[in-house]
Amino acid sequence: MLDLRPVGYVIGLLLACLGVTMLFPLAIDLYDGQADWWVFLQSAILCILSGVLMAFSCANSVREGLTIQQTFLVTTLVWLALPVFGAIPFVLGPTDLRYVDAFFEAMSGLTTTGATVLSGLETLPRGLLLWRGILQWLGGIGIIVVAMVFLPELRVGGMQIFKSESFDTFGKILPRAQAIAKQIALIYVLLTAACMVVYMMFGIGVFDALVHALTTSSTGGFSNYDASFGAFSGPAEYAATVFMILAALPFVRYVQLINGQTTPLLRDSQIRGFLVTIAVLVLVATLVLFCTSPHGAERALREALFNITSIISGTGYASADYMQWGSFLVTVFFFIGLIGGCAGSTACSVKIFRYQLLLASIRVQIQRIHSPHGVFIPRYEGRPVNNEVLSSVISFFMFFVVTLGIVAWALALTGLDFVTALSGAASALANIGPGLGDTIGPAGNFSSLNDPAKWILSAAMLIGRLELMAVYAILTIRFWRS
Repeated sequence: MLDLRPVGYVIGLLLACLGVTMLFPLAIDLYDGQADWWVFLQSAILCILSGVLMAFSCANSVREGLTIQQTFLVTTLVWLALPVFGAIPFVLGPTDLRYVDAFFEAMSGLTTTGATVLSGLETLPRGLLLWRGILQWLGGIGIIVVAMVFLPELRVGGMQIFKSESFDTFGKILPRAQAIAKQIALIYVLLTAACMVVYMMFGIGVFDALVHALTTSSTGGFSNYDASFGAFSGPAEYAATVFMILAALPFVRYVQLINGQTTPLLRDSQIRGFLVTIAVLVLVATLVLFCTSPHGAERALREALFNITSIISGTGYASADYMQWGSFLVTVFFFIGLIGGCAGSTACSVKIFRYQLLLASIRVQIQRIHSPHGVFIPRYEGRPVNNEVLSSVISFFMFFVVTLGIVAWALALTGLDFVTALSGAASALANIGPGLGDTIGPAGNFSSLNDPAKWILSAAMLIGRLELMAVYAILTIRFWRS
């Protein structure tokens, strides 16, 4: 029988850590003289006590490592448990949200999706705004660890191709993850701090710079303003673009860089593919904006560069209502959200490397058709790719498309129109943030959706953030029997 105590131990520790982070917004509210500081005190006590009790009750079962089944459960249940408790300040606080809305907001934060049900953000206490930023920042560093440590071992969606250059952790995931997390945390903190400093240099206030640095480095997209990053329209968009790109690059390359290995960063085909894709899309969008709207050359370039980078990285900031840019660019925005950044980054969606592997497989199949007697082997970064990896990637694409269709269909059954249902499914499953249309587009939010739609979207965020397979695996009978 599967021993769930090690799973409970890990979740308990992380819940306690989440409760500790609630002390930061508490301190901000106390400093501002906000009467709602007690909301975070109550939430922190509840979260810490629940986590500590769970960890203590399961501590006697902790071994050196986790089994593969326990690893699947930890990877999935952590992202379910943390939003359950992360939602509490939204319920008790001045927003007075119903739990479905609070859970949606917390899930969107921790999965770094960036979809929100809140409006009038400028009027909210700074503690609550900071809490939204903290949720996304924690989700960003969490998904890096998952992508670099857990998913390659779980052979999820082709991630095993990075196992040899990441870390050999099978059978001792927790001890090895601690060593990896130290370097990741250092890089992540430095990236966030640098982003904050640069924002302040461009005239953004200290608090706004802090929160937006947290949500930029995590490619989350929560903002302190209903206008999103449009509140800072101008040169700050260029700075945000740079940090969104840096956060969407594989952190394993940064780890190698601080250990004196510069070549992998420069030769990574993921990075080249990601940057080239952005460059081509920005060029096309800039030309369209310049020719079809009153935008000047600089404004067309700036808005195209910022908004395309924001969507393709899954950050979800908006500096303009791109629904007004014409049907061609609106269609482009829908599809680029399904591309995503690099594996092992805070970015989301399908990821560049899967498209590269898929194209390599297609190219080999075409070569075999032209030369039936030839021997052609798909390669990635000069290395042969085995059939197991290709099968995993193709399965991922199939599951992604099928899941997208099912989620869109389920949303349509709740009464949503076609554009809202399809774009909402895509934005949640790819963890992008804003969808398309007047309701959930860059000028709207998700507050007007019905409760069933919000629960469906919350589930889609979780499934998409953990790359589908990790969640689906635990839903099979064979998983629990093995």
